[in-house]
Amino acid sequence: MLKTRTAKFQIGQTVKHRVYPFRGVIFDVDPIFNNTEEWYQSIPEDVRPHKEQPFYHLFAENEDTDYIAYVSEQNLLPDDSGQPVQHPQISELFEGSDDGVYKLRGPVGH
Repeated sequence: MLKTRTAKFQIGQTVKHRVYPFRGVIFDVDPIFNNTEEWYQSIPEDVRPHKEQPFYHLFAENEDTDYIAYVSEQNLLPDDSGQPVQHPQISELFEGSDDGVYKLRGPVGH
C-alpha cells in the first residue's frame, strides 16, 4: 500500500531547482510520478529521484529560455528572491502574485 504524502509546495508558488539554475511557478502537482518511463530513464541514474513523491509541473525559466519542467519535490526549494517569473504562459492561468505566490485566475466571464 502506498503512503500518500502531502505536497510540500502549492500551485502558484515560485520555486527553484536545488541543483540546476532554473526557477518557475507551479501550475500542477502529481501526488506520485506520472510521466513516461522513457522520460524517467533519461535522468542519469546517480541523480534519478524516486517515483513515490510529489512531482510538480512548472512554468520554468533560466537565463536563456522558458519552458515547461517536470520536477520531483526533493529537487525543489522555495524561491524567496521576490523576482517575478517571466514565462509567457503564466498569465493564462494566474493573475499577479503576492509574496511569490501567483493567484489562479477566476472563471472567465464571471
